[in-house]
Amino acid sequence: MKILNKISQIAAVVFGLGAFVMFFLPFVDVFSKGELAGSYIAAQWAFGSKVEFLGESVKLAMSAKILFTFILTAFAAVLNAVGLFVNKKEIRYTVSAVSLFTAIYTLVCVLGKITKFVDVRPIAPVSSVHYTWFAIIMVVAMFAFAAFAITNLFVDDYIEAKANGGKTIAQRVVHFFRDYKSEVKKIVWPNYKEVLKNTGIVLVMCAVVGALIWLVDWGLGSLIELILNSVK
Repeated sequence: MKILNKISQIAAVVFGLGAFVMFFLPFVDVFSKGELAGSYIAAQWAFGSKVEFLGESVKLAMSAKILFTFILTAFAAVLNAVGLFVNKKEIRYTVSAVSLFTAIYTLVCVLGKITKFVDVRPIAPVSSVHYTWFAIIMVVAMFAFAAFAITNLFVDDYIEAKANGGKTIAQRVVHFFRDYKSEVKKIVWPNYKEVLKNTGIVLVMCAVVGALIWLVDWGLGSLIELILNSVK
């Protein structure tokens, strides 16, 4: 298990850094009049860099969604690399959660309509715009990163539980739902008459409170109106 733990940890680092590197490879192909006019990396869209388009220097529109993905990927990759030297549970949980969320978010970006994530108006005229294969590889790398990070989390947790005689994550989850089921069985549900009675009490109290609020509002409004009239 220790070997599997180390392999999953190293593999997570490799794929995490690999996913980050994909931001610096061709990410979007832009076509003008049916011909390829430019191929731009994800980092350029993330930060709105200046690029050459049809022989002119233009500034890409910054994509908040790609920038968000860039920051999350960099954060998870660096934090996972730090985990090689700092053995902390918090790091493994954070990396697993962030990497999985980033992978799903990036998949949504790639499968969705591209113009929702990249604004091509500053580089018109554009006939079409498409993701490159590197965008697909980025998604695959991110899911692999998440898979190995989660594997490392569970394997490391299993080793620690065996060493300390505690429970693994899976056992704690099962134990939680068993306790939840037993607590639900202890609930005493009200009968029809009690429901009717309690509903009536709630409705009456709502009416009383509403009437009091209306009375206070009317009274304060009348008082303010009286003061204003006396001032005039």
